[in-house]
Amino acid sequence: MSDEPSVTQRNIGSVAPKLVELTDDVLFGDIWERRGLAKRDRSLITVAALVALYRPEQLDFHLRRALENGVTRDEIVELITHLAFYAGWPNAMTAINHARDIFADTTGA
Repeated sequence: MSDEPSVTQRNIGSVAPKLVELTDDVLFGDIWERRGLAKRDRSLITVAALVALYRPEQLDFHLRRALENGVTRDEIVELITHLAFYAGWPNAMTAINHARDIFADTTGA
């Protein structure tokens, strides 16, 4: 484990240390490391859930993580387009705007 504080630790560590511990140790330390699904698949599932449930506060982090885990931009766009019909047009429009910004950030544009 790194000596550097996690993103969660930096963001909410002074307010909710137990939530940080659960996030870092259980969610990212255990659940995301299970062998039953590849991290790429977990990223697709997570992004889909965040889009469908309209959780834009968490979406940017997981869009970046999805790209790091091998999900392509085209796949993210296709996922969001597909969900427009199942999760609602406003959810998809919000998500695609977040994706556009993340894509720009990751290319330096």
